[in-house]
Amino acid sequence: MVTTIEKLAPVALIFGAGVVFARRKIIDSTVSKAFSEFSFRFAIPAYLLGSLYTSDPRRVFDPTAIGAYATAAVAGMVVVAVVARAVTGTSTKGTALRIMSACQVNTAYFAIPVFILLFGDASPIFPVILLQVCVLTVVVITIMESAGGHDVSGVPTAVKVRRGIWAALTTPLVLACYAGITANLTHLPVPGWALDTLSMAGAAASPAALFALGLHLGGTGLRIRGTTSDEYWLIGFKCVLFPLLALAVGRYVFGLTGIRLSQVVMIAAMPAPQNLFIFAQQYDTEVDLAASVVVKTSLTALLLLPIWAVIAR
Repeated sequence: MVTTIEKLAPVALIFGAGVVFARRKIIDSTVSKAFSEFSFRFAIPAYLLGSLYTSDPRRVFDPTAIGAYATAAVAGMVVVAVVARAVTGTSTKGTALRIMSACQVNTAYFAIPVFILLFGDASPIFPVILLQVCVLTVVVITIMESAGGHDVSGVPTAVKVRRGIWAALTTPLVLACYAGITANLTHLPVPGWALDTLSMAGAAASPAALFALGLHLGGTGLRIRGTTSDEYWLIGFKCVLFPLLALAVGRYVFGLTGIRLSQVVMIAAMPAPQNLFIFAQQYDTEVDLAASVVVKTSLTALLLLPIWAVIAR
């Protein structure tokens, strides 16, 4: 536990620095968008591209670990959908938003920095990025668009679905994964200076992403009073039940042990994805709920990560 806390201390400090800088008006919280854009569109793709090119695909794409995580994610999506529709009675778009908040994780701004610090390598995140964007996000987009989507008169739903899926599959993160895997498998020669550039840019990914998240939190503040029961069950599922589900599926269904089991559980313990708020705005669906869940799962996950690291071992 002490070792894990020591490894996670930089995450808390950089994240906390962003909060303090925003709260004290040293840096305006709106600048978080600039840090986020730098991380999302350049630094993190550079890290992914360089790491995938130099990694062993057989070690990164472990079919058993990927199968365990995918099974847990699908099971979680079913549970959340049933609760949202049968218990809370939310709309179709609201159900899709809750599925995304409870069963997808913040890979770019949270998981990558944490995995680099805990395991010295974020390669286990790569398959999850592809799974989320190519499968889970596509499901959410399809549900959102089929339920009404954008208010664009004269545009068929099928066209809007295709546009949404295309936008998801062509994000910088996914394109970097495609390029890194292709270059690795084809043994494409890459100059040393290019790899050094990717490494240098990638080194800035973790601190920039965490600082941006802290700036955003410092600017928006944290509302504890008035937290709805809807928020509580989503936060509880994302930060407690989903990691437990991943632990049970990984250990007792797929027989994972050791570091692979730890990685599957730790991925599931990451907070709700940052783009949850973007989707809520884009589809005009419970924006306040999305913003609150992103912020509160980020703080809750940060506090629980040392515990999950010990349990997963």
